Amino acid sequence: MKLTVLPERLAICRMAPGEPLPAWAAGGPILSVTRTADELSVVCLQSAVPPSVTRNPGWRALRIAGPLDLSMIGVLLSIAQPLADAGISIFAISTFDTDYVLVKEASLPQAVAALTAEGHTVDE
Repeated sequence: MKLTVLPERLAICRMAPGEPLPAWAAGGPILSVTRTADELSVVCLQSAVPPSVTRNPGWRALRIAGPLDLSMIGVLLSIAQPLADAGISIFAISTFDTDYVLVKEASLPQAVAALTAEGHTVDE
């Protein structure tokens, strides 16, 4: 797989399930919103998140080159397994065309090394 490290610093935010979609999250090059019965999760630019919002900052995204056929099997596993073996936690986001794997910025060099050692190409 070919991956690209995106330059933006991201935050993963947790909000109450009934809250409206936050206007402050829009405008960045990456935004992911997931609503469940238990929560509203938002991934967006770290700099956009108000101080009052529960957040986990300091994430970087690796984009898997796409588009990927939705019938492909094992795409995330091929990325997640080497990172798990290296002790690196991930947060995955899937879209229609591709997948994104977020890692903490402090773990990015180790993540790139682990993926490269597994045969993936990573453009920084």
